[in-house]
Amino acid sequence: MMLEIKVPSPGESITEVEIANWLKKDGDIVSKDDELCEIDSDKATLTVNADQAGKLSIKVEAGQKVNVGDVIATIDTSVAPAEKPSEPAKPAAEAPKPSAAPAPAATPSPAPEPAKSYASGTPSPAAAKMMAEKGISASDVNGTGPGGRITKADVVSLLANGFGGKQAASNSREQKREKMTSLRRKLSQRLVSVKNETAMLTTFNEVDMSNVMNLRKEYKDKFKEVHGIGLGFMSFFTKAVTIALQKFPAVNAMIDGEEIVFHNYSDVGIAVSTPKGLMVPVIRNAENMSLADIEKAIAAMAAKARDGKITVDDMSGGTFTITNGGVFGSMLSTPIINPPQSAILGMHNIVERPVAVNGKVEIRPIMYVALSYDHRIIDGRESVGFLYTVKELIENPKRMLFAGKKGEEVLLNL
Repeated sequence: MMLEIKVPSPGESITEVEIANWLKKDGDIVSKDDELCEIDSDKATLTVNADQAGKLSIKVEAGQKVNVGDVIATIDTSVAPAEKPSEPAKPAAEAPKPSAAPAPAATPSPAPEPAKSYASGTPSPAAAKMMAEKGISASDVNGTGPGGRITKADVVSLLANGFGGKQAASNSREQKREKMTSLRRKLSQRLVSVKNETAMLTTFNEVDMSNVMNLRKEYKDKFKEVHGIGLGFMSFFTKAVTIALQKFPAVNAMIDGEEIVFHNYSDVGIAVSTPKGLMVPVIRNAENMSLADIEKAIAAMAAKARDGKITVDDMSGGTFTITNGGVFGSMLSTPIINPPQSAILGMHNIVERPVAVNGKVEIRPIMYVALSYDHRIIDGRESVGFLYTVKELIENPKRMLFAGKKGEEVLLNL
């Protein structure tokens, strides 16, 4: 039987995709659920899997554009994958001579089932492709997958830390042309349109990270023990943002024609850098989440984005975005609004700086933060007030327990 492999729909309104690369070769014998290829759309990269086992025949080469529903390959299901040879039975050992007093027979324990594992240093298909492009060998990467398998996220982390891969000769003047992916082309159009269609301004402030760093240092081990996830700074900023958005609803709004749409919920997008470009998975109703819930949601979404498994629904419908350039060493930047939203918060690196505290100069860990906003619906008072509220909450993290108020204000019902 010949099974057709068709292009799945990445999401509503998307009719055309591009074959990014094939993870299997023409004529390969594949098993059910094997990853066959990656497809790029305007919004995400998806993986196409084999529905059944058989011999693969590729109909469309990598780099070509195809329509949703087109046949890109076939699988001949009459050609089954070769079964792994079973181990020959071991000859029975010679029975021991009976002793004068036979020992009681031990009750045999059932043998545990072998767990599926990978050889240490074996890259996933996506990781192998990236390693080949960047000149990275398996010995350069610390695999964090099952059994030490190298994932795409491991390679991205290595490159982000400054690994150079193959070094070109000092006198080389080679050039390389690479076709932009559908996602990168769409991202370029969106960024230019934001600059042209919004009245974008940016306001800045600085945050003393001392208290939140001390709180994290004191409780991070217990937090991980109880919740099974590390405690990072992003969850504190996300929580602070949701409180500030309730206080300044215009920052959480967007323009629709001649109307302003306000939201009584906070769907916060977290910008994630991936090999395919910037992606912004959305955490729904972040205002109702605890710090642990936020950390788990961020980790799950970031993993899906870096592995190319994120969906259009995961990135749709956000009301506000946070981006953290500090993980790459950025001191200060002006983030670009993620349309149709009206504001975005930029976090940066933490640097020890001399600051005045109670009339004395002290060295404190300082982070510069930036809020870019659409001045058409957000006034200066609201933008500055929003960012100052975030600053206050991070500098006094216990106030997050009382939705931004001091403990005595809650007690006095102020």
